[in-house]
Amino acid sequence: MPDARIRLIAPSGYAHDPAAMSRGLARLREAGCTVDGLEVLDRVQQRFAGSDAERAADINALAALDRLPDVALVTRGGYGAVRLLGQLDYGALRERLAGSKLALVGHSDFTALQLALYAKSGVRSFAGPLLADLGAEPAPAFTWEHFWDTLGSDASVAAWPGAGEAELDVQGTLWGGNLAVLCSLLGTPYFPAIEGGILFVEDLGEPPFRIERLFYQLQLSGVLARQRALVVGEFHACRPGPRDNGYDLDAAFAQLSRMAGVPVIYGLPHGHAARQLTLPFGGQARLRVSDGTARLECSGYPHLPLS
Repeated sequence: MPDARIRLIAPSGYAHDPAAMSRGLARLREAGCTVDGLEVLDRVQQRFAGSDAERAADINALAALDRLPDVALVTRGGYGAVRLLGQLDYGALRERLAGSKLALVGHSDFTALQLALYAKSGVRSFAGPLLADLGAEPAPAFTWEHFWDTLGSDASVAAWPGAGEAELDVQGTLWGGNLAVLCSLLGTPYFPAIEGGILFVEDLGEPPFRIERLFYQLQLSGVLARQRALVVGEFHACRPGPRDNGYDLDAAFAQLSRMAGVPVIYGLPHGHAARQLTLPFGGQARLRVSDGTARLECSGYPHLPLS
């Protein structure tokens, strides 16, 4: 069973579903974890989990703690992380966190902070479940097990039926996250220059034509050409509109495969869905596709000596 010290951080939206947060806390405690930073669950300012200064302080405080937690867990996504990028102490965060064992975990809007921390401080993190996800009903067994299996080991493996390339074997730095958030930082100092990487993406609620446009942004900016592969995760509730005339998500993905210029692998179980992998952003990965199955092996990331 896990036995970890967890600190909550809330860089984006407020806890609009207290029941899910309570279930997530209960499940962590039942597993033997201690959880602090509970005050972030009570903060509300408009759509945000407190003021910009409060939410930035959640991140900066990690560099000043006498003892780091095992896990810094994001409560939920939404919007707001981009407001914090100019307020972070990247030097102090680099000094304290870049070589630490801290598992900094979240996804969705948290992608902005993951990109910025890696670009400016070399801090590795995890694209994984939020506290709200751990409190989902029914209990997310797949997500929970892969979360602890990944954090408690120096290597992780995921396999799924892979659509796209018939045969593939590539290695590189694993990175990515929410597609819209990722593209919003293109051309800024907070976008990491990763060569020969394995880029993964997911999104929620974007119409297919916007998704295609975001992929073109990555392609036209040269980001895709610098990667060894693109791995496409869950695109949940991404429905066509009344004027799309048969153009849907499958059509957008078909166009992506034609224009990407790099291998594209579909079906990654990660994103805004019930089944969610924990992926080490900045870790080393090997991606293989053979006989219709994709296999992603990861290593070189912070891990915990969990029992």
